[in-house]
Amino acid sequence: MAGQLIVSLSGIRPETRDLAADFAREMDGRGVQLSLLVAPRLKDKYRLVRDADTQEWLRRRQAGGDAIVLHGYDQAATKKRRAEFAALPEHEAALRLLAADRVMEETGLRTRAFAAPRWLASPGAVAALPRTGFRLLAGAAGIHDLERGTVVRARVLGIGEGFRAEPWWCRALVLGAGRTARRGGVVRLAISAKQLGRSGPRQALLDAIDLSLHHGAQPTGYRWRAKGSGSRVA
Repeated sequence: MAGQLIVSLSGIRPETRDLAADFAREMDGRGVQLSLLVAPRLKDKYRLVRDADTQEWLRRRQAGGDAIVLHGYDQAATKKRRAEFAALPEHEAALRLLAADRVMEETGLRTRAFAAPRWLASPGAVAALPRTGFRLLAGAAGIHDLERGTVVRARVLGIGEGFRAEPWWCRALVLGAGRTARRGGVVRLAISAKQLGRSGPRQALLDAIDLSLHHGAQPTGYRWRAKGSGSRVA
């Protein structure tokens, strides 16, 4: 049975947008849609609402079939050395989710899919997601349908943003993707846009994608399918 391939890209901002666009064109040539992980705020005082060019690029990619996935609010550590949503209680997580959702709606990029920074969401954050309108959670070890209460077990293989980028890890990522694709599993690959500027990590991701496609994995994205309909919300 054929498996699935999900490729996600994070950290898109003016300094990395050209790298992201070049990578997206390569994915278009392979028939691979992307899941674009977007946060309203990033470090160095970045604000998505002030970045009209990135907004427009994201909307064009979404219109062409890519999925938009909320990737936190500002990605700031809420506890020392912990990712933004990794240790939050439910109330605080809900406040951050609602604030992020407002910005995404304002920019025309609203989504019902969520992936926490570094893919780590506390029990409180998981509980807050359906309360604030989210239907899909992409976690480190699985993809959760929050309405149905189901999960597809599959771990993320990533480069950057909490994952290693050394040559040995890049080789392991390619091998792991190929092994999962051969078995008909879900291959989940992730990279930060900054890492696309490095030849080794970029080539490793391309090799992992090509190997997965070679073994018959079908490209898809982080999307939620509504009950009783064929529609998907991303």
